[in-house]
Amino acid sequence: MRVLVIGSGGREHALCWAISASPALTKLWCAPGNPGTAEVAETVAIGVMDIHDLVTFAVAQRVDLVVPGPEGPLVAGISDAMGNAGIACCGPSAVAAQLEGSKTFTKELCDAAGLPTAAWERFEDAAAARAFVRRRGAPIVVKADGLAAGKGVVVAETVAEAEAAIAAFMERGSLGEAGRACVIEECLVGEEVSVFALCDGTDAIPLGAAQDHKRVGDGDTGPNTGGMGAYSPPPALTKALEEETMARIIRPALAEMARRGTPFRGILFAGLMLTDDGPKLIEFNVRFGDPECQVLMLRLRSDLLLALQAAVSGELSHFAIRWSAEPAIGVVMAAQGYPGVAVKHTRIGGVEAAAAVPGAMVFHAGTEVLDGHLVSSGGRVLTVCAKGSDLAAARAAAYAAVGRLDWPEGFCRSDIGWRAL
Repeated sequence: MRVLVIGSGGREHALCWAISASPALTKLWCAPGNPGTAEVAETVAIGVMDIHDLVTFAVAQRVDLVVPGPEGPLVAGISDAMGNAGIACCGPSAVAAQLEGSKTFTKELCDAAGLPTAAWERFEDAAAARAFVRRRGAPIVVKADGLAAGKGVVVAETVAEAEAAIAAFMERGSLGEAGRACVIEECLVGEEVSVFALCDGTDAIPLGAAQDHKRVGDGDTGPNTGGMGAYSPPPALTKALEEETMARIIRPALAEMARRGTPFRGILFAGLMLTDDGPKLIEFNVRFGDPECQVLMLRLRSDLLLALQAAVSGELSHFAIRWSAEPAIGVVMAAQGYPGVAVKHTRIGGVEAAAAVPGAMVFHAGTEVLDGHLVSSGGRVLTVCAKGSDLAAARAAAYAAVGRLDWPEGFCRSDIGWRAL
């Protein structure tokens, strides 16, 4: 098979790395890719949102399967565009991608399908939103309705925090059009986990679970980020809870999407809160998480390419995913200034030495090569991962690898995995 992966982050490096191991693979491209993906795939200088150029390339190169990594092109309709050109794409249609593109869409689907989730209201008027918050009190959650690159959710501990989020999103337009309408919902209490399912429109099979660390600082302090680390499997998600999630959340959502005539195909990512009343849905995403994908790919024993092909061709009922019993952990190395304005173009050394730690793997995200040297080019720059006989051993190996990096301008959290350990 000839395969095109779309994206340039750590998630896409991990996907390319896993797909490259498939005996079914003939040729692998990544657009636009990064120095890490270049080790296992041919990079193509086309941006993730340049849908016309991506389709033109896929047709010219006779691509058999397109695998979009980020949510942007999926919400913008890349699966539809590829399908219209006769190219198979492992991702939902633009309509189905509204499960991530619109918080209101997902909440309305939850109500229609009876999915367990937080009580909610939608607002397009800031004054009405503030009045609602004052009536309900805090803690309370304010969510921008549209795509906001991980910056559209505020868990407000006080009414004042909630009002500040409403003012920023709805009045000052800090998130552009994404925040002009907001969903305000009850604050669920429990442990948060990420559950993934591979869907073919009719069937769904579990595709692993992980727990990530959103806040920038140790002890879950500081502002939210795109994710500072993750580990898999999360001990809090027992086999019984995973089965309950598939039965009460994933499969009913899939059935409701099919009933509407917009079947969901691809990766369905359920962000869950494990409450005293069982798993409740926080939000859906329509692709792998980052950095969750990196640790999942380390544990995956099945052929990822064949699994993705089974989803596209509607044959998941005949497919099963196998996993390593060894847990995996990933530590994100970020550039100073992240999640604000990150310092760019600082030299990174020691990547090969880090990857030489037994059980370790280094995935590139915000990196590029300038004048022959590897440098930082974004906020989250590397994900340093490792497997081990248990989570403590995996964490020790990951931080041993971090210690071999020569990058004074980078930083990481020192407590990834603390909930489990």
